[in-house]
Amino acid sequence: MIIRHGYKFRIKTTPELEETFWCYAGHCRFAWNYFLSLNKCRLKNKQRIMRYYEMDFWSKVLKDSEEYGFLREAPAHIIQQKLRDLETAYSDAFDKNQPNKRLPRKRKKTLHSSFRFPEPKQFEIENSRVKLPKLGWVRFNNSQKIIGTPKNITISYEGGHWYISIQVERNIAQIHSINDKSYAGIDMGVVNVAAVATLDNKNTLYESRNSYKNKEEKLAKAQRKLSRKVKFSKNWRKAKVKVQKVHKEIADARKDHLHKISHEISKNHAIIFIEDLKIKNMSASASGTQDKPGKNVKAKSGLNKAILDQGLGEFRRQLEYKSHWKGGQVVAVAPHYTSQKCSRVECGHVAKDNRKTQAKFLCVACGFSEHADINSAKNVLAAGLGRVGL
Repeated sequence: MIIRHGYKFRIKTTPELEETFWCYAGHCRFAWNYFLSLNKCRLKNKQRIMRYYEMDFWSKVLKDSEEYGFLREAPAHIIQQKLRDLETAYSDAFDKNQPNKRLPRKRKKTLHSSFRFPEPKQFEIENSRVKLPKLGWVRFNNSQKIIGTPKNITISYEGGHWYISIQVERNIAQIHSINDKSYAGIDMGVVNVAAVATLDNKNTLYESRNSYKNKEEKLAKAQRKLSRKVKFSKNWRKAKVKVQKVHKEIADARKDHLHKISHEISKNHAIIFIEDLKIKNMSASASGTQDKPGKNVKAKSGLNKAILDQGLGEFRRQLEYKSHWKGGQVVAVAPHYTSQKCSRVECGHVAKDNRKTQAKFLCVACGFSEHADINSAKNVLAAGLGRVGL
């Protein structure tokens, strides 16, 4: 199977190189915001929005003008790629099948500082450095071997550092066959991010990392320091970078934990049944309205924070694409009553009283006892097998 995936490395920068990076990112951001404002005016006047080729034509006109001639400082391809991204954003906004669709928004320096070189002929990779147009050789910390044919390169700024992302195309072998009967049911939660149950009863619990909770105090301290600074001053900018670094530490720890778990599960199981959880509904606020205030708002707020801290949506995404690469499949099943139902085939009794604590499941009908998350995972497995007719 031919797939595309990326390698991300931290760039070894110099003050001069960072200045050039900021310049290129700023020009790309300017092109996005400029044509975004034009399209907003067109939509307001009920006119057809500008598509890529029209935006590309007018960007060349802007480069030839005296006022916007600074755009010539950046390679033409990276500005063209930003305009293609803008067209894609508008296409997604008007696509009825696209979830959470919205119109593109204005981009800010603190959140969107990146640019992409789309053609392999534009760059050359050699060991721990890459040759880029108008930039020359750029060194990076090569932490792993790059396998595959490079297709494009993206330079981005995150948490006080510049990174290079190299997307490659490669052919991988599928380790699962169609006749492989390695089924697994997964229950996702807060205390244990995943509980895996199998037909041969080799069950596994994967504990939650709680990356946000572990860094919450550090993040709050950094945010308090930021709030005391004069906005847009030098000290404010330094404090803001520190806040961004903490956020990146949290995100990196969470992703690392989920990647390790999803890799192990997708490698060992061909068919994976997972709960079709609606994370947005599960983490909705309980505050209510002024006329109808909610109940247990503080407790629900803490639960919402814990749910979002696990990255359950990201975990499912990783499982789906990794299983696909290995020749497996992820099937979503309804999560109703999986935590209250007895997993014994002879029983199947459903009652609230079956799970009186978070960790222990005790069936009030037959006396069957099991770890609550494993019991739920067994129910997910049984529901999944029923869904595929097994």
